[in-house]
Amino acid sequence: MPAPSPVTDTIAAIATPAGSGGIGVLRLSGPQALAIARVFLGSPAKPRHAHRCRFRDAGGDVIDDGLLLAFPAPHSYTGEDVVELQAHGAPVLLAALLRRCIELGARHARPGEFSERAFLNGKLDLAQAEAVADLIAAGSEAAARAAMRSLDGEFSRRVHALGRQLVELRVYIEAAIDFPEEEIDFLRGDELRARFAAVDLILHELLAGARRGQRLRDGLRVAILGEPNVGKSSLLNALAGHDRAIVTAIPGTTRDVLLEHLDVDGLPVTVVDTAGLRETTDEVESEGIARARREAAKADLVLWVVDESRDSGPGARGAASSRITVHNKLDLSDAEARIERRADGTHVHLSAKTGAGLPLLRRVLREHAGLTEGSAGDFSARARHVDALERCRAALATARAQALTDGHGELAAEELRIAHEALGEITGRMRADELLGAIFASFCIGK
Repeated sequence: MPAPSPVTDTIAAIATPAGSGGIGVLRLSGPQALAIARVFLGSPAKPRHAHRCRFRDAGGDVIDDGLLLAFPAPHSYTGEDVVELQAHGAPVLLAALLRRCIELGARHARPGEFSERAFLNGKLDLAQAEAVADLIAAGSEAAARAAMRSLDGEFSRRVHALGRQLVELRVYIEAAIDFPEEEIDFLRGDELRARFAAVDLILHELLAGARRGQRLRDGLRVAILGEPNVGKSSLLNALAGHDRAIVTAIPGTTRDVLLEHLDVDGLPVTVVDTAGLRETTDEVESEGIARARREAAKADLVLWVVDESRDSGPGARGAASSRITVHNKLDLSDAEARIERRADGTHVHLSAKTGAGLPLLRRVLREHAGLTEGSAGDFSARARHVDALERCRAALATARAQALTDGHGELAAEELRIAHEALGEITGRMRADELLGAIFASFCIGK
């Protein structure tokens, strides 16, 4: 864990959104927190005890009537003295209470500064601190559960387990370098080969879990494309569960991009409905088609919709390398809802009108995100975590080749050091100040 940083100031922020009729929480952290609490109470606060308190301004007038709780260091979220003031959620009352705390010696907290202090004081590692923000921003229950597991330390424990394996591998190779006179060639033995295989397996499983966690956090951006009147807008409405897009029999009805944020069995999905792709001289429709092609280029996945009841030809099904072909209007044919795995990709036969086959499409969307049937993901992860694990894997592969193939122990040891450093970036054991600043600046105030 990072060494505690010296703290000389006390921060204050409204920690929960103000809402009419609800409870608002204002949080203090730092060396003056307990002194400010004593001003409000008129006596020292009892640790971890809810005090009924009348919060007064500098003139003695009552701001609000609420509760005060004190958490002395180091047994608090940040590892510092922490005080929580619970008041009514009216914005004007919370703003007045915050002003009074500032008058008493606190300052406004920066975004994410509470979690940053918790990290710097060793209460959370960096992956856990990021999970706080992921939990707040979760787009589905599954994403929230994954973030909670990361906050509980599941991701960090697996990273540390891999780190221990890497350390043992580094020690083994360093020992082989230090004792070159031994008759046994440790760099070419089965023992070293087995050690590399074991580390590689753990890393493979961790990387797969991180990719699933990133998908749960970030979700999928899916563009619906196809010719006019194949049922693109009907498919959007069916997935959304309500009439989000206008549906008519007139070709070219959809002329602009429509976005809908969905929860597909725990996977956050942003679905983009687009104009039908065809040749046209209509200036407005042409602009809609141009936007459709731009959305296809930005999407993680394209649903290319065709009419099951008629042969629409190959058309533009090659609009994206990552796509699912959706055969719509199954209700107009005698075919059954099904999934087909073909050489040109996955095909789903369904009816947006009746809903037949929609569960199959939802399953395919989850599969594309790397989530197996019934899986909710192991933990939340971010793109930077996946990138760090990818760099760790690349360095490990180079180290394996240097040691087992070329017999270059020194070069293998250096690559393993690089792999270990990349892994350390995830939990913050090895970090750059710029990285920390960028991460915590993305948090909301009061966290």
